[in-house]
Amino acid sequence: MKKIAVVFASASLMALAACGEKPANETANASNAVVENVVENATNASDNAMNAANAADNAAAVANNAAANAM
Repeated sequence: MKKIAVVFASASLMALAACGEKPANETANASNAVVENVVENATNASDNAMNAANAADNAAAVANNAAANAM
């Protein structure tokens, strides 16, 4: 009878340990995904700002060319 109790106790502890590890891993994975998304979003925002600056430069060049050709 004691052996069965030990087996059940061991199985219960192993089940609890497995349950304790899985949510921790899921939380870590979710946290990593959030960090990756934040970095990717910041990179995209930087790229968008650079593209907007390039578009503004191009528009200024077109305006300057138009003004030079109008003279």
